[in-house]
Amino acid sequence: MNFYEITCESACLASVPAKTGDDVLHILARQAHSSPAMREYSEADIYKALADREAQGSTGLGGGVAIPHARLDRLENFVFFIVTTRRPVEFAAVDKKKVSVFFALFAPAKQVKEHLRTLAALSNVIARTNVVNELRLAATGPVLYESFLSRTTDEKPARLQEKLKLMVVILYAEEKFYDLLELFLQEGIDGATVIDSVGMGHYISSIPLFSSFVSFMREDRNRSRTLLVPVPEDQVQRVAQGIEEITGDLDKTLGAMIMVLDIPFSRGTMKML
Repeated sequence: MNFYEITCESACLASVPAKTGDDVLHILARQAHSSPAMREYSEADIYKALADREAQGSTGLGGGVAIPHARLDRLENFVFFIVTTRRPVEFAAVDKKKVSVFFALFAPAKQVKEHLRTLAALSNVIARTNVVNELRLAATGPVLYESFLSRTTDEKPARLQEKLKLMVVILYAEEKFYDLLELFLQEGIDGATVIDSVGMGHYISSIPLFSSFVSFMREDRNRSRTLLVPVPEDQVQRVAQGIEEITGDLDKTLGAMIMVLDIPFSRGTMKML
């Protein structure tokens, strides 16, 4: 994604006096409406699209950053801009820290894959550069605009040249599955393999000695998904922390497990986007 093509300088705002996350969503809606590409959408419609997305789960990534986003019918081109707040506000971020830097992204409803690619590219820029700290200090919208775009070309070598670890996530809690996939995309990890599997309970329920103890178990709780996820070594701790923000403390919560393995040799990629 070429951020030069989609970033709307006139919508960028620095140090807005918002007091709540909802205030920020209203400000983002107003700024989006000011973009020529989105004039046909009312502020109320844009706000609703953002609020509906947040109701599905916060877009707060942690570290004081959030990426509110929405897909809109009839929108022809991507629209992206940045807003910072004078003081950090509560935004239900995964690390429970307040947020002060908001990257707003609006995508055409039908361009789902490109939307995911753009979120992944944005997450990579945030993770790989000092742009967030620069944006917090920016005094004006144009400075936000220039600071961000100056960092979009600050690329590291291709991921295949980075040292990777294999993160194995075994998940029984079905309702957490798509939250994990979204976390990986936000971290710039857009390739993983998902294996449908079953737990030991599925089999020992057939052994007479144990059947009376496990017969009460719901069949769907014997089903699991195993995710094989190549993760850059320097992101392992952050990704693991993000997983626990979704599943709960893995030392105290049943239904999920993380293992991290060395990859002595690899060729190819699991990227599908």
